[in-house]
Amino acid sequence: MNARVTVLGRADCHACEAAEADVRRICGELGVSWATVDVDGDPELRGEYGDRVPVILIDGVEHGYWSVEEDRLRAALAGSGRT
Repeated sequence: MNARVTVLGRADCHACEAAEADVRRICGELGVSWATVDVDGDPELRGEYGDRVPVILIDGVEHGYWSVEEDRLRAALAGSGRT
């Protein structure tokens, strides 16, 4: 089963835009589906993640935040243990 990557971010966030670009490139190379979610559109997400965006989720589980660690993301998507 393919992993699903989600980038939690917000509008007008430079770090979020950079993370989305990295995820777009990496997931595109690996054939992994991904999506973005604006935390400001959901009070529960905004309350949970606040200013700690962007946050990268793999299959709904937090993988990292503030920036994409490319080697770590690639390893998580390639392996069965997605941490």
